[in-house]
Formats: sequence, C-alpha cells, structure tokens
Amino acid sequence: ATGTLRLPDLESSLPCDVYLWPNARSYTGQPVVEIHTIGSPPLLQLVLRSLTAAGARLAGPGEFTLRAFLAGRIDLTQAEAVLGVIDAADPRELDVALGQLAGGLAEPLHRLRDALVDLLAELEAGLDFADEDLSFITPEQLDRQLGEATRQVAQLTQQVDSRGEAADRIRAVLVGRPNSGKSSLFNALVRDAGALVSSHPGTTRDYLTAELDLDGIKCQLIDTAGVEFDEQPMGGDNAQDDVRRDAQAAAAEQNRRANIRILCLDSSGPPDEWQQTESLDSPQREQLVVHTKVDLADRTDLWPDRLHTSSLTGEGIEALRDALRQAGTTPSAVGITNQRETIVAWDRHTGQPLHRALVWQDRRTAQRCRELEEELGA
Repeated sequence: ATGTLRLPDLESSLPCDVYLWPNARSYTGQPVVEIHTIGSPPLLQLVLRSLTAAGARLAGPGEFTLRAFLAGRIDLTQAEAVLGVIDAADPRELDVALGQLAGGLAEPLHRLRDALVDLLAELEAGLDFADEDLSFITPEQLDRQLGEATRQVAQLTQQVDSRGEAADRIRAVLVGRPNSGKSSLFNALVRDAGALVSSHPGTTRDYLTAELDLDGIKCQLIDTAGVEFDEQPMGGDNAQDDVRRDAQAAAAEQNRRANIRILCLDSSGPPDEWQQTESLDSPQREQLVVHTKVDLADRTDLWPDRLHTSSLTGEGIEALRDALRQAGTTPSAVGITNQRETIVAWDRHTGQPLHRALVWQDRRTAQRCRELEEELGA
C-alpha cells in the first residue's frame, strides 16, 4: 500500500510504502510489516522513536534470524551463513556465504543423508531375508554407492574448509590520534600510496582496507580516522561535524571488529593521557604498540621493548610485518575441558569458542556391549 506517514515531531507527512505479510510466508514465518520511506537517517530515527513510543521494541542482534530458524524457515547452516554475509569483507567471502545461505550446504547434506538411509534400508532388508534367495543390493552396487557418498563428503568438506579459510584471515586495524602516522604506515606496509597523507590532522575521514600476504598468512589491514575528542562542541547542523562524527563511528566499528590492534604513537612529541592509557596491554585482543616517525624522535625517549618505525626511511616496517605474522599465528589462549565426550577450546578473555566442539566416540566398551546383547538376547 502507498500512502503518507504522519509523525508527531514533523510538520509535514512522509511518503511511504507499506508491505504486509499477514501469513507464514515472511522471512521469520510470522506476520511482518515493512515500512519503506525516505532514506534520511534523522527521519528514520524519528520513525523508530515514534514506533517505540507506541509500544514497539527494537529487535535484538540476530533476532530475526533466530525467529526464522525456530519457525523452520532456515536451518542451522543457513543461519550461520547469514552471519557470514554480514561479516563478509570481500567478494569471495560474500560468494561463499551467499552460496551457503541459498542451500549450497544444507541441500547436498540432505540428499546425502537420504541416499545413505536408502542404502541402509537395502542392507538391513538383505540381512532380514538372508535365508531367502533374494538380492536387494550387490557388493558392486554397495561399493559404488559408498564411493559416491565418500566423494560427496570430500566435496562438502572442501566447501566448509573454504568458508573457514575466509574466516581465518586476520583483521588488523591502525588506531591512533590524528596525524600520528597511521596513513603513512598503512602505505608503507601495503607498499602503495593508497592513503592520503598530510601534515594536517584529520585527513583520513573514511577507512581504507588492503590485503597483506604475510608469507602465506592473509591479513586485512585497515586504516581508520584518528581518534578525536570533543574539544570543540559539535552543533549537529554543520556538515563537517556530521562527517567527523560518521568517521569516528566508522573507526570505532572497525576497531571493534578487528582482532589485532596496531596502536600508533607519534614519536615526534610527548604522548597525551589517552595514548598513555591505550598503550597498556589490551585485555580483549592482541595489541601491537608502534612508535611512528622515529626519524623525527629523540632516540633516548623511545621504549626499547616496542616497535619503532619510520615510513620515510623504512625502518621497522619488516619488523612490524613479522610481528603481525606472529600475532596471526599465535593463539591468545586455549582452555580444554572434558564434558562427557566433548572437547571445547575457548578464549580466556572473551569466553568465545575458538573452534567448533571436537567430539569423539569411545569404542572401548563395544565388545562388552555385544556380549551383553548376546547374553540378553537383545
């Protein structure tokens, strides 16, 4: 339906389209209403405020996908693929996640299961009628079907591994105050002048990404806007203030998503309070503290246990690449516990699992079980 949207804090009405799914054919399998209107962030925020004031609530992270899974609209592999689509950082990752979301993993698994169940039924029928002169499946047919099932399992394993390879790439973000040498360091590591470099603070307003190959280890390097504080109040109506605010939000988001943090400290001047605080070891992730512009610094003031770099002379660049490679291959923490037949490894700081649970089947009592079956006539 097409109409207008009247909001209490807006003098004029907004044009909008409303799409209604009254039955179970929506993404979540529940009645859903979509409101399409002008894509202005302030107006959209006003719409959300009006809806929540009327009794609606904002959905939690992943709530729509959870509802879709609970309603049977998607399976676990597709729910995982939704997260893969959201976190995809390049076209390859996106293609893998979209293929899995479209059933590229679930459908072959279902077909394989059905084929093996049918094969098992034929084998059991042959055992049930072993005394009869009936042939349900020949050894050649059994070998051929098992060989085909093995081939499909290998293909699915390769598909899952390709998703894992995309997820295993490390993300390193350059963080620091404006004009701390982040962009110059970015260009030196990438060996390209992709980032605009200037002596004027705040040159970087967006974030840049580049792929690094650290002797076989893939690393996504991210250059973000310098961390700023509100020394000068932002009025909200100034376009420059809006750009600055968006740049800081984008930098904070990239900082949150990265698993390696490269803190850049300008060696040409004394560190401020924020730099001193941030230079302490980060409890949540791997952190590399790098003194930049060492060609302009007093060498006696540099900490000996930290990385010293100069994008102008190239000093310390290879050492930083080596440190990144080592940080990408060294796990931060591993915990192991035995829970019946499951081993779980997790990160001690975040509590997040480092890998899917490893499950084994203990066969040491198999012979005794068979003996009990014979004794009991089971």
